[in-house]
Amino acid sequence: MTEWLEDFKQYLPKYLSVPATESLFAELKQFPPNINQRLYTSRLREEQTVFQGDGLIGLPVVHLPHERVDKARVMVISNTCDLAPENVRWLPARIVYCPIISLNRYEQMITLSSTPVPSSHFTDIRSQKVTSMFFLPKNEATGEDAIAMLDRANNCDLRILNPGDVPGQRLFTLSDFGFYLFLFKLSLHFTRIREGVARSQESEN
Repeated sequence: MTEWLEDFKQYLPKYLSVPATESLFAELKQFPPNINQRLYTSRLREEQTVFQGDGLIGLPVVHLPHERVDKARVMVISNTCDLAPENVRWLPARIVYCPIISLNRYEQMITLSSTPVPSSHFTDIRSQKVTSMFFLPKNEATGEDAIAMLDRANNCDLRILNPGDVPGQRLFTLSDFGFYLFLFKLSLHFTRIREGVARSQESEN
């Protein structure tokens, strides 16, 4: 196990300082029991930049085919660079995000389902084992355990966000540890190299 963890170091972000890299590695070695408030950081709270993985309030969300648009809590999927206002664009940029719902509300919803829910399901959510959800432990802003629904992505014109208002709309920003987990979950949800499907036509030779 120790050898595997040492090999894993080569996949850590290269832009971090040595102390930050060692801290992230230490956090990852404790996963998943350490999924708690350490997923968040207060360091970037007042920044006007929107960061990938940020939680924001008041963005429009629609659940097609229903056409009603609601303002909701969301988690940003778009990467930070694509959201940077200084980048030159020939079309207005869009921000991609997914809705955040309370874990308690989710529990209430699925208990009404006709399909039995395994007893391990909620433990799996909290351990980040459900690939379509990102578990968000309670913090001061959310006030409750919640989940970001990765399979319900929405998008909107980036100009809906006034940079000066971003700090007031921010629910949270992910720490290095939280951001690493978020990117890992995004890769599992949106890309599967080993999907088990042969796509090319069989050779006749």
